[in-house]
Amino acid sequence: MPQLDRYLFREFAQSIFAALVVLMMVSLGGIFADVLGDIARGKLPAVMMLSQLGLQVVKWMPLILPLALMLGLLLSLGRMYRDSEMPVLAAVGVGPKRLMRPLLLAGAPVLAVIASCSLWLGPWADRYSHKMVEEANRSLLLVGMEPGRFTELPGGGGIVYLGSMSSDGTRFSRIFVYRQHNDRMDVTTANHGGLSLQGDRERYLRLEDGFQVEGPVGAGLDYRMMRYAGNELRMPDRDDTRDEEDPELMPTLDLFGDERRDAHAQIHWRIAPPLMAFALMLLAVPLARSSPRQARYGRIAIGFLGYMVSVNLMMLGTRWLADGKLPMFLGLWWLLLPVLVLAVWLYSRDGRFWRKRRPA
Repeated sequence: MPQLDRYLFREFAQSIFAALVVLMMVSLGGIFADVLGDIARGKLPAVMMLSQLGLQVVKWMPLILPLALMLGLLLSLGRMYRDSEMPVLAAVGVGPKRLMRPLLLAGAPVLAVIASCSLWLGPWADRYSHKMVEEANRSLLLVGMEPGRFTELPGGGGIVYLGSMSSDGTRFSRIFVYRQHNDRMDVTTANHGGLSLQGDRERYLRLEDGFQVEGPVGAGLDYRMMRYAGNELRMPDRDDTRDEEDPELMPTLDLFGDERRDAHAQIHWRIAPPLMAFALMLLAVPLARSSPRQARYGRIAIGFLGYMVSVNLMMLGTRWLADGKLPMFLGLWWLLLPVLVLAVWLYSRDGRFWRKRRPA
């Protein structure tokens, strides 16, 4: 590899990696807040926090990496223009065609990771996360129940106390449940029990050998006590159920045989990120051009704005395809092809707009 290519590759790779680290820190904060919200609402047990965080990061990689690629190139090229390195390279004949080799050496691995995450790893992470949540729903640990302390059920479903629990969270002993509905309260105790599921949303506590006392919340003597050998208490329904035929959970190859509009829209959504990242990579070269005294952060703001507009149009286009507002043959090509053509044209014409004509 020529020394110039090694130098440019090192500069590009370092800036892309630095931009990726910063964006990952920012993105992790938002993803971490979403995971904590699911734990607080009883959708996830606390022990699954790190695994769900990692899977969500893989899912959103196709939207994080293109921005890191573009910002890294803008930062590295902007620094080279500020230090007059790019004008010197242009003076010795290093133009856009000569920059393509180190640009691809630094950007091709990132594009490959984006394509892998968008087409395979991202859907796999979403399916695996859904599977983990489904298995966790069979455990009392999902709602945060722990032996030896009072726990409030999600949605104000009541207060539960467990004396002990099995290691897998499916069986318990010495349970106390307090529930209140309007002006009536219900206290239920049991020596043993477990968790049962009916359908995808309904969850019940199976209680064995216990007592149930029902009475008024305020003053009054209208109490009723019942001893039972077996009883079931309805727990708050799940609100995070997803169909296994959801196109977002299906492998990419399986989507091609699906005739639903949602499936075709999902195909276009998964193909778009690597193509958009390639266009942003090419646009970064002409966009970074500036004089040594010119501020480079304005160009970064323009690039970030372009990225946000592109991603939002991708999301809107996918929704329009699924809702039938766009014909299926258009897909997202109405967005991708103009951006790709503009990026290739600006890259090939880089520098020609700023060249001064020599006097005759």
